[in-house]
Amino acid sequence: MLNSFVPDRNWPAAVKPAALALALITLTATAGSAAATGMLRLRCTNPVGGATWSIAVDLDRRLVDARPAEISDGWISWRDGHGGTYELERATGKLQLRAASTTGGYFLHYSCQPE
Repeated sequence: MLNSFVPDRNWPAAVKPAALALALITLTATAGSAAATGMLRLRCTNPVGGATWSIAVDLDRRLVDARPAEISDGWISWRDGHGGTYELERATGKLQLRAASTTGGYFLHYSCQPE
């Protein structure tokens, strides 16, 4: 089976498995990053009040609306200028705002869709 992936070039026996392993590592390393590039433009809606707003996610620079963000395959999180923390679940589009206040804080929930 190994011969079907690495053509025979009269290489020593140990070189073929090493070449295959290097190719697989390279493919694995680049596969995840290829999907996580570019811009995401989302329209988020509060399902209770109906308020909507747009967010722009720059995956290359790791920014949301020009603010630093933590971006993983499952989540995007960032903070606003008032201390609120936003967490977006990428698979479902559910966005949660956690905001501190003198009365203990509050949560707001949104549903986000691509624009």
